[in-house]
Amino acid sequence: MSGRVATCHCGLLQLRCSGDPVKISMCHCRDCQRRTGSLFSVAAFFPREAVAVAAGSAQSFRRPSASGHDVTFHFCADCGSNLWWEPDRMPHLSGVAVGAFADPNFPMPEQAVWCEIAMRGSTCRQRLRRTHAIR
Repeated sequence: MSGRVATCHCGLLQLRCSGDPVKISMCHCRDCQRRTGSLFSVAAFFPREAVAVAAGSAQSFRRPSASGHDVTFHFCADCGSNLWWEPDRMPHLSGVAVGAFADPNFPMPEQAVWCEIAMRGSTCRQRLRRTHAIR
């Protein structure tokens, strides 16, 4: 992969990600469940310097996370889609919502975190490498 574009729901905010993701992770924490409205979140983590706004402008929201470290979320001011986030716990990486790439061939997650609190029926209990909560 040389580059990918992630886009919000309305299409006004676009994010260009250069190179390959460092890791792709599925998170089952309650914060990600609330943020996505789903059973889990899937994030592609890129080096921060490889992530840049290509179009539009983002607003930000900062909050504590389940890991005990703050995370800054960036979202479209028009439609509210959360496109990417910057976890203080990993100051060298940005997480990008995999669904925002709208690519059915995007690589699968290689790990799942917060499996001990995953909702019943989630894929966390299947084939992925499982890790415990990271604090």
